[in-house]
Amino acid sequence: MEREQLERLLDGGDETSSAALSALRAGASHVVWDGTTSAESLATVYGRRLRHTLRRGIETSGLVRAVQRLDLFGRPVRPGHIKTADGSWVFMLFLDEVGSTLVACTGVRQTQPRPPRPDTR
Repeated sequence: MEREQLERLLDGGDETSSAALSALRAGASHVVWDGTTSAESLATVYGRRLRHTLRRGIETSGLVRAVQRLDLFGRPVRPGHIKTADGSWVFMLFLDEVGSTLVACTGVRQTQPRPPRPDTR
């Protein structure tokens, strides 16, 4: 999917979609995969991820809303993602089958790599 088309889909959305749009405009990488997946099965998967992130204290954006929207959508979705230029956030996108409507968007802060251990030899 072309960057400009994805920008149009994210424009005017909720806080998470706006953050994904800002990341995209700032040079984030993106992909929307060919093919579709059951929205219901993704709601189940992302429901588990929600519980996991809450237990671990991982920062997310729009995850509760994304799970709800996927659960209610009832038709297959095309998944995609946007990764910020600095790698600090990944946004998952769920579009309708033809890629013309944004169904849901969620983001998760990526854990920062640990600094190398000092050489103790």
